[in-house]
Amino acid sequence: MNRLILLAAVMLTAAPALADVQVRFIESAPKDRFEITNLAACPLRKTDVTIDLSGSAAGLIFDVTGSGPGVEVFQPFDLVSGADALSKLPDVVDGDTAVTLKISELGPNQRLAFTIDVDDTAGRREITVSGSEISGAVISVADGLTTNSATFDATRTALVTTTRCTS
Repeated sequence: MNRLILLAAVMLTAAPALADVQVRFIESAPKDRFEITNLAACPLRKTDVTIDLSGSAAGLIFDVTGSGPGVEVFQPFDLVSGADALSKLPDVVDGDTAVTLKISELGPNQRLAFTIDVDDTAGRREITVSGSEISGAVISVADGLTTNSATFDATRTALVTTTRCTS
């Protein structure tokens, strides 16, 4: 009987886990990399993750062709892991400041990653993006009911706390 009371007490006081989405930017040559990881105990389903560089300290843009506003080397969007998680590939136009990834399902601790070239337009070293240059870029996670956001910090990481897991 004591076990049942203890189990009931634990179930009543246990808080549902928060669904956290971590996005990391990894500067590299010739391709930069974004990694999106579901740190939650439940899957992300029918969720849009938007990376918006427009608020970045260095005026960052996606440089996907040789004829646009980027400098020197360009790299198109290339999904390198997690293809099963997306319902479709995004269209990224040269000079865009935002990209939205439409996630059909990304399980707990699963990651999707893509490479692309990111350049700054603030006149610094345009082909290399430091942590402070991406600071201020926003990550938004929208599940159809709510949208939660976070900004990149100087470590090139953003952690979005979303709604509570229901599973």
